[in-house]
Amino acid sequence: MISLRKINEENFEECIKLEPKKDQKSFVASNIRSLAQAYVALSNEECIPMPYAIYENDIMVGFTMLSYNEAAEESEENTYWVCRLMVDKQYQGKGYGKEAMKKALDLIKTEPYGNASGVYLSYEPENEIAKKLYASLGFVATGEIEDGEVVAKLTL
Repeated sequence: MISLRKINEENFEECIKLEPKKDQKSFVASNIRSLAQAYVALSNEECIPMPYAIYENDIMVGFTMLSYNEAAEESEENTYWVCRLMVDKQYQGKGYGKEAMKKALDLIKTEPYGNASGVYLSYEPENEIAKKLYASLGFVATGEIEDGEVVAKLTL
C-alpha cells in the first residue's frame, strides 16, 4: 500500500539516493535539489513546501513535493502545487506514481495549510507519460507555459 511520509533525519539519505531512469533526468530535478529548494522557499516565506517520501509498505520507492501558496493579491487564489513527482528507476511501471498522486491529492483535499480552489503542476511538453498520468487524474492544461513547461490545473 502506498503512503506518503515526511522527509526526516532517518529517511533523508535514502531519499537523496533515489533516481529516475537516465532518459528521464531532464524531466525532474534531483531530490537533493528539491529539498534545498524547499528549504530556500520556506526560509524566504515564498510558500509552504511539503516534501514527502513515497513508500510501498516500508520500501521507499519515490519522492514528491507539494506546496501551498497563499494569494499575494486579492485578485489571485490560494493554490496547492505538485512541484515534484519521481519514482525511482527500479520501481517504475508498477503504478506507484499514480497511487502517490492520488495520496497527494487526498492530502491536499484535507486543506492542511489552508483552503484553495485548485491544484497546479507543470511538466515538460515532451513528457508524454506525465501528460497521460496527470490527465487521467483530471488535470487540464491551462494554456500557460512556465519555464518551458506546460501548466495544468485540477479544480477542487
